[in-house]
Amino acid sequence: MSAGQEQSRSAQTCPALGGLLDVLNLERLEVNVFRGISPQNGWQRVYGGQVLGQALVAAGRTVEDGRPAHSLHGYFLLAGDPTHPILYEVERIRDGGSFTTRRVQAIQHGRPIFATIVSFHKDEESFEHASSMPDVPPPESLPPAKERVSELIDALPESMRNYWLRENPIELRPVDVSRYLSREAHPPRQDIWLRANGRLADDPLLHQCVLAYASDFTLLDTALIAHGKLLFDPDIQLASLDHSLWFHRPFRADEWLLYTQDSPIAAGARGFCRGSFYTRDGRLVASTAQEGLIRKRQTAYLIK
Repeated sequence: MSAGQEQSRSAQTCPALGGLLDVLNLERLEVNVFRGISPQNGWQRVYGGQVLGQALVAAGRTVEDGRPAHSLHGYFLLAGDPTHPILYEVERIRDGGSFTTRRVQAIQHGRPIFATIVSFHKDEESFEHASSMPDVPPPESLPPAKERVSELIDALPESMRNYWLRENPIELRPVDVSRYLSREAHPPRQDIWLRANGRLADDPLLHQCVLAYASDFTLLDTALIAHGKLLFDPDIQLASLDHSLWFHRPFRADEWLLYTQDSPIAAGARGFCRGSFYTRDGRLVASTAQEGLIRKRQTAYLIK
């Protein structure tokens, strides 16, 4: 992937996307051991989507060409430290006639912070059906997130302004921003158009890794919509607990994808959220699901 990443970096103009490509370009230390870095952006812990993307890179580099990933199921075990590298150890569980399976552990300070199993499948044709894409406005009719925030700057909490105004490797265009203007409860669903903030190389694994990175941005946040809460409210504690991804069809992460998300339930200090990715022409190309911690900060709990 590194050669393709160099080609992609030269073709794009967004420094944040170049930084993401650097983060995904793992250093091979041994046959099945890789080292990844984290961006030094001031965050106190490693963003979950980064670990998802890097783990998928590590697994994919041990698989023969022509077998794209079709599913990933992972658990976030400990908060990652962005000031130190992360080691990714790959276990080659199975190399079958049609499927290849890898287990990946992300290790930091001698302890696993993330564990996942990734399955790869050679291309086959068979029965096909898929859910229809929601009827939403096209991305061209929606202003970029930075423009939308500039229009609503006085109405948004400072934490949300900073979140949407910073340079991002993924361009986001929310279909509806009304939830940011009111603390009223709304149905827990949201639709966001997204794409890489620049052109990517043609490597299919790179596009899967970029989508894995983006899939964690707003998913757990969907559960908060039902309670009139926002991602950075100081009276709640949020943390991704697990994450699953299914890749159904080929796609490009540098072309518009509609990320439609909903949260069927929150209970027991956990919220469950689902997401689907559709191309501009309505093809369902990937699905995701996540359960996350949603705590009220009435006492100083820590995840152990």
